[in-house]
Amino acid sequence: MTLSATDRLAQVRRHALLGQVLLGAAIPVAVGGVLWRAASPGLATWIVAMGIALLAVLAWRRTRAFDTPWLVRQLDARRKDLDDSADLLLTPPASLSPLQQLQQARVRDRLRTRPAPDLRTPWPWARIAALWIAATVVIATALLWPGRAGEPGVLQPSDEPVPTTPGIPHLVAQRLHVAPPAYTGIAAHDEPSLDAKAPAGSRLAWTLRFDPQPTAAALVFHDGQRIALARDGDTWQATRVLAKSTLYRVVAAGTEGQPPTKLHRLDAILDRVPEVKVLAPDRGLSQVTVGQTRWPLAFEARDDYGITPSATLKLTLAQGSGENIAFKEQVMTLRGTGPATSRRFSASLDLKALGMAVGDDLIAQLTVHDTRSPSPQRAQSPGLILRWPADLGQESTGLEGLVKKVMPAYFRSQRQIIIDAEALQKQKRSLPAERFVQRSDAIGVDQRILRLRYGQFLGEEAEGEPQPPPTNDAEDGHTDDDGHDHAGESAQADDGHGHGEATSATGASFGREADVLEAYGHTHDHAEAATLLDPETRATLKKALDQMWQSELHLRQGHPDRALPFAYKALEYIKQVQQATRIYLARVGPELPPIDETRRLGGDRTGIAPRALGPLARPQEDDAPAPTRAWSALANDRVPVDAANLDALQAWLRSNEARVPDALDLFAAIDEVRGDPACAPCRQRLRALLWSVSAQPPAQVPRRDGADETGRHYLDALQQEPPR
Repeated sequence: MTLSATDRLAQVRRHALLGQVLLGAAIPVAVGGVLWRAASPGLATWIVAMGIALLAVLAWRRTRAFDTPWLVRQLDARRKDLDDSADLLLTPPASLSPLQQLQQARVRDRLRTRPAPDLRTPWPWARIAALWIAATVVIATALLWPGRAGEPGVLQPSDEPVPTTPGIPHLVAQRLHVAPPAYTGIAAHDEPSLDAKAPAGSRLAWTLRFDPQPTAAALVFHDGQRIALARDGDTWQATRVLAKSTLYRVVAAGTEGQPPTKLHRLDAILDRVPEVKVLAPDRGLSQVTVGQTRWPLAFEARDDYGITPSATLKLTLAQGSGENIAFKEQVMTLRGTGPATSRRFSASLDLKALGMAVGDDLIAQLTVHDTRSPSPQRAQSPGLILRWPADLGQESTGLEGLVKKVMPAYFRSQRQIIIDAEALQKQKRSLPAERFVQRSDAIGVDQRILRLRYGQFLGEEAEGEPQPPPTNDAEDGHTDDDGHDHAGESAQADDGHGHGEATSATGASFGREADVLEAYGHTHDHAEAATLLDPETRATLKKALDQMWQSELHLRQGHPDRALPFAYKALEYIKQVQQATRIYLARVGPELPPIDETRRLGGDRTGIAPRALGPLARPQEDDAPAPTRAWSALANDRVPVDAANLDALQAWLRSNEARVPDALDLFAAIDEVRGDPACAPCRQRLRALLWSVSAQPPAQVPRRDGADETGRHYLDALQQEPPR
């Protein structure tokens, strides 16, 4: 009897499970029918399967209510002759008393005489029929609804010309369905023609119909790629992901020998990198004011499709001065406000919580990402600097104390230049080439400022700063206690660079040549008169300046990797100079050789024979690049263009596609001339495009042919040492 009860429970549960699944399955089936038309069959099938599986799980959980107590209650309620003793049927006889065993036997006899009723719950046929009728109406409406603009399913008439020869397959109907990436938020749509402009990464689907039907068809692209069209009934289909702009045409089998079909263009719209604008503060370098405890920041990030809701604010605290600078970095996450394409990020920084003190610099930079999938693009804001000025009465010792501190430590340190160059080199792959060169050039400017500052101790003049002419004491306001050495009427005054400027211009202008040199001549050429350091330290500093020259050269050219070895060497020499303790100033004038005025501006042309200059070397026609040869060949409309020139031009264009502003336009122009060589407007259009891509003539004068015998004698004489 126990097994019979178990079988009855299993039967009831299966019946209830099937009924509930049958009742609820109409809803996912209706949704799947709509998605079959609106999206894709694969998505519709997946939705229907997942919906039915979810319904089965929920129905199974509800059938757990049909358990043994439920079975006993149902038997007692439907069979009054069981005397409410149905529970005895499920109990083993050994565990019952004699009276209970007697009652159990009576109940079994009554069930054998009249079987137990069917305990299965009837299905709600009325509700099942209503839901399935509604689902059928929804599916029929979705499948039979006439096509609208932007929905796949309707073919548009083709504008391809009909071949004059009968029986040649030609395109009669077409549809190009464009499905942009989901992150762009652009809905899928149909293009009115086979030309399209779509975001990069869009999925393109072609549906074409030919008359008569060809044996095969394909999409042929300008770079040689082919996509075979697959036949589906009376239509031909193909798909492709748009990665870059391209040209293509539809080619059907059996059209050999016919004029080429129309060339179509697909333009891939690249996702632009986000732009970050600083709203507050209004300057890149700010100073802490009296009583300021917080630093408000505000940024605005823009993107063509969208910015992620959160951004990263990187804070760098620079502490120390000179070569002893310590950095501490922190990262904060900011939540943006506003629309996805233009979000605003703001923060109010607590200076005390960040550990900022007198003499420190706080640098803030915001990093945002766009919503491009699967690889978001990143953009960074300009660095904002908050400076807490140190006590102006404080002075440094050693080499730093010889110069007034007017430049911040952030730009004054050779070590900081190395750190900036290394950081820029790590970002080379993520930065545009133009931006990379600009940042490298900015670091090179800092290297130049540092080189000029150290160069003052070797007597080098500041670049780009004109020196005023020497004047007398009455004009320039010199006094006996102005810091200059007024030793007589023609004594020299030290200008801090080792210059010797006369205090009396009148007395030095008319007199002996030595007095003129003493009054107006600079002493930079004399090593001992132009330095504040001992010879060994001066030599070390000279080596440091030479390394700075090389570092600056490569940084200004956009090669920080080549500049780093020289920057490291310069830092090593600067450390050696800072350890020097012996400093003195030599005050002796230079001993310049006298100038022989009789050899200048004499106009004597004895021994110089006149000779005619040779002709300039002109490049051979065969050595000219392909655009130049094709441009020359297209000059005469009456002469057919050579196919070899077009082939060479097309090969050159494929290898130099990135250098041409609009390579696809040039490819299309070449195709037009190749398809109709007698088309004069086509030739002129191609020739105009070639002019813009042809190599420009060099700006410098071309080198002439090698020197003749007279010229070689002249060059040899220039290399000889003059007699002493």
